Amino acid sequence: MIVYGKQVFFYILQKHKNLIKELYLAKDCDKLTFNKIAKEGFKINKLDPKKAQALAKNGNHQGFLMDLKDYNFADFSSLKKENFLALLFNVSDVGNIGAIARSAYAFGLDGLILSNQIPMSGVIRSSCGAALDLKIAFSKDILSLLNELKMEGFSIYASAKDGKDVKKLSFADKKILIMGSEGFGLPKKILKKSDEILSIKMKNDFDSLNVNAAFSILCDRIVNG
Repeated sequence: MIVYGKQVFFYILQKHKNLIKELYLAKDCDKLTFNKIAKEGFKINKLDPKKAQALAKNGNHQGFLMDLKDYNFADFSSLKKENFLALLFNVSDVGNIGAIARSAYAFGLDGLILSNQIPMSGVIRSSCGAALDLKIAFSKDILSLLNELKMEGFSIYASAKDGKDVKKLSFADKKILIMGSEGFGLPKKILKKSDEILSIKMKNDFDSLNVNAAFSILCDRIVNG
């Protein structure tokens, strides 16, 4: 699994080097940067620009690439023991999911659930590595999953345009926040299972916020009031 980019490269090198299979450099580094990489004990493979672009699939690798072990999703049963989860229903943009994973980790969420399979290399890259510090599970059977969480004492909060103002709600200790795709939002069958439907009230009349921006705002108001 190839990830690339300077920031995620050094984040993984410092915090998750047990996941690294190979390191690649596609440009010359200054001595300080090279020594910082070399001291971790990995063989450093030099790549020509053409090979680097091929590995990064023409992404902006900045000269820093690595091959990681395959990603293993968390077992859903382990998430049922946690207190604050988020579920992304049909969110498919890798950049959005990565940004949400980064925010989820920053705000102290205990786990993230995806309803569709996404290339995790892109999620790890776009989260700047934070996705590796967060339990992420995958499930297609979302309705059954929500039923299980309700049985475990979770309250379900769904995000929708016409919901209650998030600033005016109190939140349970065990909770899951559900975000839908920008194009279609959340289906009625999920909204009906929710204990509360919440939204962000805006000053100007506008259809919606980007899903990762909305997620960050909701998390801040849930966590910090």
